[in-house]
Formats: sequence, structure tokens, C-alpha cells
Amino acid sequence: MNFHAVAAIYRFEMARTGRTLLQSIVSPVISTSLYFIVFGAAIGSRITEIDGVSYGAFIVPGLIMLSLLTQSLSNASFGIYFPRFTGTIYELLSAPVSYLEIVVSYVGAAATKSLIVGAIILATAGFFVPLRIEHPVFMLLFLILTAITFSLFGFIIGIWADSFEKLQLVPLLIITPLTFLGGSFYSIHMLPPFWQKVTLLNPVVYLVSGFRWSFYGQADVNVGVSLFMTFLFLAICLAIVGWIFKTGYRLKS
Repeated sequence: MNFHAVAAIYRFEMARTGRTLLQSIVSPVISTSLYFIVFGAAIGSRITEIDGVSYGAFIVPGLIMLSLLTQSLSNASFGIYFPRFTGTIYELLSAPVSYLEIVVSYVGAAATKSLIVGAIILATAGFFVPLRIEHPVFMLLFLILTAITFSLFGFIIGIWADSFEKLQLVPLLIITPLTFLGGSFYSIHMLPPFWQKVTLLNPVVYLVSGFRWSFYGQADVNVGVSLFMTFLFLAICLAIVGWIFKTGYRLKS
């Protein structure tokens, strides 16, 4: 492992966060604060508690997960797409840096940035609602696994996309709707039985449910199933990234 190369790419990607501080950090925190104000005031006044947890506190894990998913995707996809767009990716591919080191550096930087945003949002949530974290180790585990998994997914999108429009297509049209329909703002047990079964086809349900369990010890889906689905998605993303570098898909042309 060429740690000097990994560190160099990692530092370069992290430095971009400082140059785009408003977009990378401030914007998602303000957006999440608005969710707290709007949902907490408008809906929280009508739904006082869900499973013994105040509605304002109930939506905190979902909001953190929403930001984590979108930030991981956008950071990783743009991080690898921009070198392809400018042509500097060929310099990287010709350098004495392995494919593993490229993935580790780009995905590591994207995951780090999304974890920073998640931590800031968690701290911000404490100003709006009383929080408790019953299983902090599992909370960190879900945060790290989700950040890495969706950073890998974003890396795949960045390789696949051949325009800035395609770069935004999957996050806007697929990931964001799935997150809103994945129990971020409600318990799936509140749905009719048929729609509960349909909702279980949404992979985001397992992420949100497991993450919420780490806070309040309550989940829509068994936490073991949530962990299994998270590892499964991680394995699928790793397999796709491996295939991309093995075949040179959209990298050598």
C-alpha cells in the first residue's frame, strides 16, 4: 500500500471542502435545521409521540441519514468525475498508484466529509430536541458503514456519468425519494399492511431503522437484518468497483 499516494489524494480532496465550505458544510446543516423547524413545529404539534419518543426526536436519525446519504453520494461522485472531466484521471492512472489506493483515497475522503456533516447535524439536533443514544457503538458502526457504502456508490456514479446532468440524476430522482419513503419521518408500522410490505423493498428502510434503533432501542426492522442488508449493499458496491477497474469501464476511453 502506497500510503504517501493515498495521503496525497486524500488531503487534496479534503482541501476542496475548505474551498467550498458553504456548499459542503453550512448548506446541509441549514437545510437540516429547517427540517427541524418545519416538521417539528407543523407536524410535531399534531403527532406528539411515536413509540414513546417525541416526534422531534424521532426524526433526528432519519434526518442525519438523509444528509449522510446525499453528502456521501455527491462528494464521492464529484470527486472522481471531475478528474475524468478535466482529463487528469489519465495522469492518475499512469502513476504508480494501484486501483485499491485510488478507491481508498477518494472514498475515504468522501466518507470523512459526510461523517463530519453528520456529526455537526447531530450536535445541532441537540439544540432543538432532547436526544438519547442507547447504543453509541452501533450508532458509530451504522454511520461509518453507511458513509463508506454510499461513498462507494457515489464513486460508481461518478465513473458512470458522462455529464453533470447524469451526475445529479441518481441522487435527485432515486436516492432522495427512497430516503423520504424509507421511514425517515414516520414509522412504517403506521402504514397499511400492504404498503408495509412494499416499503420493505426499499433498502433505505433498513439503514434508517437500524440507525434509529441505536438511538432509542426501537426499530421497524430487526437490527440484525439491517446490518446484514448494509453489509450486502457494501459487498455489491465493492464488486462493481472491482469490475470497473478490471474492465476499465469509462476509464480507458
